[in-house]
Amino acid sequence: MTANFANARPASSGAGPREMPAARRRFSRPRFALLVLAGVYPLITALLYLVLPLLDGWSIWQETLVIAPIMVSIMVWGLIPAVQRRFHGFLNPVAA
Repeated sequence: MTANFANARPASSGAGPREMPAARRRFSRPRFALLVLAGVYPLITALLYLVLPLLDGWSIWQETLVIAPIMVSIMVWGLIPAVQRRFHGFLNPVAA
């Protein structure tokens, strides 16, 4: 029978520096909502300026049917990942 030492840790002599526990962080939904709103507002405004002239004469439900999938796609694959990457520290403050 062979011993598996791959996960074994060396014994601590107590002479080395103490390891500080990692700070607990808590995801802040209000901060996330604020940042998403700050990104969605200019995005939807620009999208309306670009798409609505092409849909002149369409009913509001038809316009929404065209704009909503574009908006959701941009948010899911662009805006939300960018907000989470860029503002990681702001969105995950140290819990008190």
